[in-house]
Amino acid sequence: MHSAVDVSPATRFHPAVVAQASAAAALQTIGWTELAPQRGYLVSYARRRLQDPALAEDLVHDVFEAVVTGRAVFGGRSALRSWLVGVLKHKIVDLVRQRSGHDSLDADDGDADGEPGGEHRALECPQARPDEVAEQRQRLTQTLARIAELPATLRRVVELRLLHERPTAEVCQTLEISEQNLFVRLHRARRALVS
Repeated sequence: MHSAVDVSPATRFHPAVVAQASAAAALQTIGWTELAPQRGYLVSYARRRLQDPALAEDLVHDVFEAVVTGRAVFGGRSALRSWLVGVLKHKIVDLVRQRSGHDSLDADDGDADGEPGGEHRALECPQARPDEVAEQRQRLTQTLARIAELPATLRRVVELRLLHERPTAEVCQTLEISEQNLFVRLHRARRALVS
């Protein structure tokens, strides 16, 4: 009976044999029991990237399917979660490329007759639309008015820590309060603002 790796006493500790044996052992089969605990993290990662919960679920399912069917093989050179995130990133990139229909923005768009510019694709503008800007300004004005209505002890904490983004230690020193008291006041202020 011969194995794929010869481990006779003469070659047992030879570096090439050790490398070959560890490479064979590193290709691990991953089952549902190892994948299930990673699902929540992967779904939240995909949701942050795609802004679409259903699509995020689908991509995570595709990742798990690729792993279980053997199309993606875990080599053991990293943590399982890191490797799964890498597979998920590739799935996301593939999806974006598939949906955009282009490999680059320099590609020549043409219509059925082959004339350039036959199909106009709207590019997303990185700036907010004027109606969005007006809505944001209105919300900001309302929030600042509500902050001004807070009791002085809560208002001062919100102004220093949240609006002026001062470090916790500096705010505590300025107001001569403990860190615990600062967090209690911030909590109470946030609760008052949302009610």
